[in-house]
Amino acid sequence: MSSESPVPDGVETDVLVVGAGPTGLMLANWLARYGVDVMVVDRKSGPTRESRALGVQARTMEIYDQLGVVDQVRAEAQEASVLVPGFEKRLFSPIPVGRLGSGLTPYPRIYILEQSSNERILYEHLRSQGRDVLWDHGLLSLDDSSPADPAGRCVTAVVSSPGEEAFTIRARYCVGADGGSSVVRKLRGIPFVGSTNAHVFFVSDARGVRGLVPGGINLRFGDTDFLLTFPMGADHDRLLGVVPIDDETAERDIVEEVVRRRVERFFGVVYRDSAWFATYRVHHRVAERFRDGPFFLAGDAAHVHSPVGAQGMNTGLQDAHNLAFRLADVILHGAEESTLDRYEAERRPIAEWLVATTDRVFGVVTSGTSAARFFRRWVLPAVAPIATSTVPRVRGANRLFQYVSQIRIHYWMSTAEHERGVRDPVIGRRLSWVPRADGSNFDALREPVWQVHEYGSVDPAVVRSVRETLGLPTHVYRAAPTTPLRPGVFYLVRPDGFVAAEARAADVPAVFAPLVPPRAAVPS
Repeated sequence: MSSESPVPDGVETDVLVVGAGPTGLMLANWLARYGVDVMVVDRKSGPTRESRALGVQARTMEIYDQLGVVDQVRAEAQEASVLVPGFEKRLFSPIPVGRLGSGLTPYPRIYILEQSSNERILYEHLRSQGRDVLWDHGLLSLDDSSPADPAGRCVTAVVSSPGEEAFTIRARYCVGADGGSSVVRKLRGIPFVGSTNAHVFFVSDARGVRGLVPGGINLRFGDTDFLLTFPMGADHDRLLGVVPIDDETAERDIVEEVVRRRVERFFGVVYRDSAWFATYRVHHRVAERFRDGPFFLAGDAAHVHSPVGAQGMNTGLQDAHNLAFRLADVILHGAEESTLDRYEAERRPIAEWLVATTDRVFGVVTSGTSAARFFRRWVLPAVAPIATSTVPRVRGANRLFQYVSQIRIHYWMSTAEHERGVRDPVIGRRLSWVPRADGSNFDALREPVWQVHEYGSVDPAVVRSVRETLGLPTHVYRAAPTTPLRPGVFYLVRPDGFVAAEARAADVPAVFAPLVPPRAAVPS
């Protein structure tokens, strides 16, 4: 692919996306899908070639399905069906990840596909929609002090490319999806609150690895070190781990040969050579705000944390999915500007929870206190074999899968609901998956519009009345007794697949109509 991207005539757009990593490309793809004018700039010369992120969770696979690229993702990804924990060289019972997710999602495993491949697939899909990225273009400045033009464009961005004169882009909105060192975040003066772990994380694309359970995700704890591995295909595994910094080991000493010796010594894992090796510090930070007027932050620009749990890239992709339909509702469908506040209200608590959770887990893994080391060396090896051998039979074990796979995310749909503090089993959650002989209810989500669902026997005349009253696609399915979806209740489903409200037929107009943007009521 060429790194030369022509500057379009009339540098104006509805949404300027800064950063063409997974988050920025996902956002651009969805905006293009909705018909929003979008422009993407990135200072890199093209999609990433080497990357740390590689786990694709079930919720992201569902979004890829909705976008229309899931077949390509599945064709390229490695499916990890088991998690193999252990302590140093001792292995515990494998945990069948696929069985835990059965019946909850059409994608019940963890899919291994590195960030660079995700970017390539998203970039190719963006180009198939007639859009591209201005590669080699870095952001120099941002301003929103000028009056908006008749199209509502109030953002002025100055970008440049090596050897070329800087030029301006006018946009209604600007989204910073430009990573942990986000220029957008810094230019807007948004604090990035959190901490940096004292230890060094390493990553190695290793070949000819011995000492692992093939095809599984290997998770090894140690007294001082930690190792996490992912299968990447024939003769190829991704190794990630922690090397503690102490009086005897400085950060400059963490080179590949040192890591190889430690991995072999503590975990009995050896490898022939590597295609890539790198070290980095782990940060746990969340932006103080995700929206600043017409500016937004998404992905690593908004939150960074430990790679433990393979959550980071997935969370950024879901930030983009959430923000895209809101921007489309405002730009195309007449929704109020305040609708965009819901992006921060929904996604920032998820980031805070995720950062806090991974920080605690990472602390247990890396803490050098005597209590933590005692737990890892003596308590964990004694308890883990029993726990892992019984996980598939423990009630609620699938809840762990739901959290890790991110299909259990909940959004508060109203201030009153939040104040009550009682999470509804349906409202504010991703629509429950209901498989059928000829597909599933998720098939309807491939048309990403506001829509109504009902699960159970309802008079066709009532269904027709609901459809005509709202002007929305209305889908009726058989009862789904294994889910919290109740017969006779209509559910308003957002374009991102989350349930916004529920009502009986008589209450549908009063409950649903205020939530649907005016021009979204007539699907294009």
